[in-house]
Formats: sequence, C-alpha cells, structure tokens
Amino acid sequence: MTHPPKSSAAPPPAGPAVPAIPSQPGSPTRVGPPPAPRRTAFAEGVEQVRAAATTEPGRLRIIGAVLALLVVAFGAVTAWQASERAAAADDVLHRSQPLSSGAAGIYRSLADANTAASSGFLAGGQETAASRDRYEKDIRTAAAGLVTAAANAEPGSPSEATIAKLNRLLPEYKGLIERARTYNRQGYPVGGAYLRYANEKMQKEMLPAAEDLYTKENQRLDADYGNATPYPWVAIALGVLALAALGWAQQRTYRHTNRVLNHGLVAATAATTVVLLWLVVGHAVARSGLGGSYDHGIRSLKVLHDARIASLKARGNENLSLVARGAETVTVGGQTYDAYYYDFDKDMTVLGKGLTEADRLADDRTGTEPVKAAEGNMAVWKKRHTSARTEDENGNYQQALDMVIGGKGATGECFDSVDRNLALAIDHEQAEFKQAAGDGRDAMTGLPIGAAVLAVLGAAGAVAGIGRRLSEYR
Repeated sequence: MTHPPKSSAAPPPAGPAVPAIPSQPGSPTRVGPPPAPRRTAFAEGVEQVRAAATTEPGRLRIIGAVLALLVVAFGAVTAWQASERAAAADDVLHRSQPLSSGAAGIYRSLADANTAASSGFLAGGQETAASRDRYEKDIRTAAAGLVTAAANAEPGSPSEATIAKLNRLLPEYKGLIERARTYNRQGYPVGGAYLRYANEKMQKEMLPAAEDLYTKENQRLDADYGNATPYPWVAIALGVLALAALGWAQQRTYRHTNRVLNHGLVAATAATTVVLLWLVVGHAVARSGLGGSYDHGIRSLKVLHDARIASLKARGNENLSLVARGAETVTVGGQTYDAYYYDFDKDMTVLGKGLTEADRLADDRTGTEPVKAAEGNMAVWKKRHTSARTEDENGNYQQALDMVIGGKGATGECFDSVDRNLALAIDHEQAEFKQAAGDGRDAMTGLPIGAAVLAVLGAAGAVAGIGRRLSEYR
C-alpha cells in the first residue's frame, strides 16, 4: 500500500491569541482591535492643504485663495469704516449741529421772552404791540424748539426728561406773566411780585434746564465729530497687507517664469491701490473739512450763543432792577447790593469776555465786523446804564425808567443793537460751518460702494492671474 507523501513544509506558527471581546446578550460578537477615532473636518482640511502644498499647482491654488480673501476683506472693511464715518459726518451736518443750535435757540427764546415781559411790565398801560408780539413770538419759538428736540431725543434719555420738565414749566411761567400783567394794568403792586416770581422760575428752573439740554446736545455733537474723524487704521493696514501680498505673488511668478507682468495680478494690484489711495486721500480731505467746520464754525457759534444769552440776561436784570426797586438784595463780601444790578454787572462781564473771544475766533472781515459793532454797542450800553442807575439811586425813578425803556438814547436801543449784531455774526458762522462740514462729508461720497466694487474686481483679477499660471500645468 502506498501512502501519500508527507509535506516538508512546516505548519505555520501559531499567532498570538486574540482575546474574545465579551458581548452583551443579544449583540453580535466583535473580534479585533477597536477602530481608530475619526478625524475632524478641520484636521482633514489641514491635511489636504498640506498635501496640496507639496505640488506647484496646489501652492498656486492656495496663493490665489489667500490673495482673493485679502482683497475682498480689505474692500469690505473699507466699505464698513467709510460708511460709518460718512454717516457720522452726515449726522454732524444734518442732525447734531442743528439740534445744538436748536437747544441754544430754546435758551435764547426763553431768556428773550423774560426780557420782553419785564420791558412790557415797566411800560405798564403803555406796553406797545411790538413788545407784546416779541414775547408771544419767543414763547412760540421755544415751544416749537421743544417739539423738535422731543422728536429727536432718545427714549428714556436725560434729554427727554429735561424736555418734559421744560414743557411742564412753560405754561406755569406764562400763567405767572399773565397774572403780573393783569394786576399791573389795574395798578396793584402785587403785579411786581408775580413778575419777580415768574423771573425766579425762569432763572432758577427753566434756564438751567435749557442750558442742560444745550450741554447735552453739544455732547452729542462732539460724539458725532469723534466718530467721523478718526483714521480707519484697520482698513489701511489691510490695504497695505493686500498690496504686499500681491507684490510678493508677482515677484514669485517672475522668478518661476521670467515673465515681468501677470495681467490678472497687475489688475488686482491696480484696483487695490486705487481703493487705498481713495480711502487715505478722501478721509484726509473729510477730516480737514470737518476739522475746519469745528474750529471756524462750532467754536465761534458756542461763544456767540453764550454772549447773546448773556446780553439777554443782562437786559432782563436791568429791567427787573427797576421793577423790584431795591426789594431784592444780595450780600457779597460783607456788602449788600441790589440783586438785579449785581447780576447785571456779572452778565456784562460775561458778554465782554464772549465778544473778545468771538473777535479772536472770527477769521474774516464778515465775521469780525458785527462782533466789533456789538463791542461798541456794549460800551455805550454800560455808560447809559451807569447814568440810569445813578438817577434811580437818587430817587429819580421816572428819569431812570425813561433812560432804560425810552426811545432814542435809552439802554434798550443799545441792547437791540448788540442782539442784532450778534445774530448777524451767528448767521455768518453758521454758513461757514455748513460749507466746511458739507465739503468734509462730500469727500467720502461714493467710497463705500466704490471700495466694494473695486475689491470684487481686484479679487477676480487675482484669481484670473493665478488661473493663468495653473493652465500651464494642464
């Protein structure tokens, strides 16, 4: 019997025993090592980029994507920052400065109404229709200004509370003035007490509230200037970075191909350069215009408004000194003074300093002439006031009254001239502000849209330029 030949091959060595993984009842049994944890999408993307960077086409694709991203980011940030500054410049011209002037107008109208009321009271039964109309016009102007301010106040803001307070006090003040007039016509001395009470409400409650509103509107104006003038450093830095990257890409292309120009990259560089120059030059011009509108407009307007208000308060105190006839006194440094004469002197000091400052700030003849005329009027006013005060202190009340509210040669004539010349100076400075602020705002016109469009074109040019190089590898 023959037997099959035995194989000479040795049996395979037994491998290491794989331990059986215990299984839960009802689940299939798994044999083998656990699977490796799955990588995140970000890790896979990094690995793909790293693999692509090992070949020239891959590197070109990465360069093209980075260039396009930089140019688009530059355009987007430029459009954003330019839009913000243009909006702030427009707010300066059309919102905050008009509201600031409106708040000053409310203050002036209230002070002038108080002055007109005291002048009419002194005239008694001979109050002129012009004096009465002036008072009524001032009250209407103040009320209209409060309506405008209320429409533009932020809900729940301190300005809204101040406006509400003035709206509450204005009818109370009008009621006191009407009572004073009524009793004055009937010859009752209590009319003077009502007028002094109305003046106290005006001086201690209404005018401080109006001044507070004026201060808050000026703060809003300063905030808008602060938002409109800072340099857009983020956009400028991105523009410089984008230009540097485009320059490096063109230098790299030249080293690899010996071609001087890549049309797509040149177009992207040109678009980026235009946007950067537009941004820098446009903002510089806008900043210059807005700075000029503040230095030669806003600063002068603030000084002139304060001077005009001081003249109104001085005129009101001059009138009330004759109404009170020494009933109100104030003690300063151990000496007693008539309260209204004392306040008149303080107001005239403020007026003189304001006119001196306004003359210094005026930068042309049209702005200087009315200020110098007001200074001359004030000097004559002070001389006439001194004469009227002397007559009053000597007991010559009627002569003093004629020298204050009479016709030609009275202090009222000087006050009217001061007020008229200050109004002319304010109108001139207002026009200068509008011109300079408008020029500053217009310098940013079209920049946000232009930057966005040119950035898209620049990114397309960068992609096209890199695509031209990639086509050489196909």
